Amino acid sequence: MLNRYPAWKNILILVVVLWGFVYSLPNIYPNDEAIQIANEALSLNPSDMEVITTALEAAQVDFFGAEVTDESILLRFDSVEEQLVAKTAIEDALGDGYIVVLNLAPTSPAWMQAIGAGQMNLGLDLQGGVHFLMEVDMEAALERRMEDNLSNVRNILRELQIRTRGLNIVDTDHLEIRFSDTADRTRARSELIDNFPEIQFQNRESNGLFVLDMRLTPDTILQLQRDTLQANRTTILNRVDALGVAEPTVQQQGADRIVVELPGVQDPAQAIRTLQRIATLEFHLAADPGAPSSSYETYEYVTPDGTQIVDVDNDVILQGDRVSQVRSTLDQYGMPQVQLNLDAQGGTQLNRVTRDNVNRFMSILLIETRSRTSLETNEQGETVEVTEFYDDERLISNARILQPLGRQFVITGLTNREANELALLISSGSLAAPMTIVEQSVIGPTMGRDNLEAGMNGVLVAAVLVALFMLAYYRLFGLAANAALVMNILLIVAVMSSIIPATLTLPGIVGIVLTVGMAVDANVLIFTRIREELGNGMPPQQAIDSGYNRAFTTILDANLTTFLVAVVLSTIGTGPVKGFAVTLMIGIMTSMFTAIVGTRALVNLVYGGRTVDKLSIGRYPRGKASSEPTLAGIEKG
Repeated sequence: MLNRYPAWKNILILVVVLWGFVYSLPNIYPNDEAIQIANEALSLNPSDMEVITTALEAAQVDFFGAEVTDESILLRFDSVEEQLVAKTAIEDALGDGYIVVLNLAPTSPAWMQAIGAGQMNLGLDLQGGVHFLMEVDMEAALERRMEDNLSNVRNILRELQIRTRGLNIVDTDHLEIRFSDTADRTRARSELIDNFPEIQFQNRESNGLFVLDMRLTPDTILQLQRDTLQANRTTILNRVDALGVAEPTVQQQGADRIVVELPGVQDPAQAIRTLQRIATLEFHLAADPGAPSSSYETYEYVTPDGTQIVDVDNDVILQGDRVSQVRSTLDQYGMPQVQLNLDAQGGTQLNRVTRDNVNRFMSILLIETRSRTSLETNEQGETVEVTEFYDDERLISNARILQPLGRQFVITGLTNREANELALLISSGSLAAPMTIVEQSVIGPTMGRDNLEAGMNGVLVAAVLVALFMLAYYRLFGLAANAALVMNILLIVAVMSSIIPATLTLPGIVGIVLTVGMAVDANVLIFTRIREELGNGMPPQQAIDSGYNRAFTTILDANLTTFLVAVVLSTIGTGPVKGFAVTLMIGIMTSMFTAIVGTRALVNLVYGGRTVDKLSIGRYPRGKASSEPTLAGIEKG
């Protein structure tokens, strides 16, 4: 029979509609202003909540809906003013070592959150987000460069068998080498000039020794600062991408600062940990029994069976820069692990060392550069905040070498969160220099609430006018098109809220409006075709079937060409252009479903399987002009 869908197809359409309704529903729930508290050590003490409560009571700030876990505490507040006062009070009470960030907490029912139905990510122009101003420690970058120069100079002089009377770093841009005679200094200077063209060399004498000063030129220092800033910006971009933040803003500000704006971030505390941390790996052998204490360091290694004391040899086998690929997975027992792939040189080096040390333990150290702030009195007698960076070394693996290792191996004994963060930090690269967050805030919509409301009102007015036109011009068929139009908008929101976590911006709203028009355009083509077939005398049931089948090719061609253009815009575009293209692509796919399959299902429910004499589709031309002579014409002739 014509115009009858099988039961399974009707059920499938109903399931899709219900899915779209449920997964778009969380977007009607507003967010609460909140504060999230976390510890840099990824764990909180039971007494932390008592300290926080006491501090808020002293500040006369009320909170509600406290969510306390082992890793973080989330407190909700009634207003932004209370949120800001509470943040200051909590920071003063907890002190260093804690991360206190502003956040927005969802208010959707728990059952929606349990099935993964969340709100759509909104861009900075619609919702706002988290703003960080990060400062790069350029002194640390210069110190690292001079340490590298010191190591290279020592290796070059050792190869040339030139003896020195001392080699040390005087300042962040100054390295001095002392010799006992001028001949050695001359030989060393001649060789070092070729290897360090960016350094100025100067001879002098001090305490009977012949000194060679090596200083970074001002141009070299400036270029190093630029390279450091750019390297840190690239690393932050990689880490933001790994966090899944869509359309972030990461840009340079001044000579040593980077602005990071993350729209719709659900866990700012994790963002801070990820953006600010400097992490690298070092592979060591366990110290030989009886080795002198100066040749090893002692670490605590936490295992499920308790804490062990491990002596680790000071010599480094290889570092984390030899890791070419890393990912967090689960082993055969469902336990978290980190899989590492080394580059060719790193794999060869590790294989050589482990081949000669089978049955010996190998240790892996995670070294993170952290910061702490303290109050000190300067020369003018003023109390100022001083930020100090220090290395936090942690033993994350200590396993026996059972056979020579190759380029691939795993790190076990981590929690799920530790495994994910370790994989993220290694894969995104280390920061070229430490960074501190000097300013953090929650920013409002950049377009302003008035512009946002005007844009949404424009969408609503356009949709209502289109719906009225379709209803007046196509009657019952127009009602089916309007139902499909509502379904289309729900599906777009549901897809962007769950399947494709894209960020909706103001240009994205324009893309949605455009797809709404395209969906109605498809129905106009179908309904016009049905009218034409009715005007040619075709029975109603056949006219419906012919209208949908014959208009499909035209609709597919038009939508396919637009979809390809949107793909190009999404691939090469950024920011607002990409936001527009993504919503346009999603809208095209959903409109094809609703405008063709959805309206056909509704029309089938009304007319399918019935004897119909007339369709409620508005006026259509009856009869068709013909070039053949009529009987009356022949008689007149």
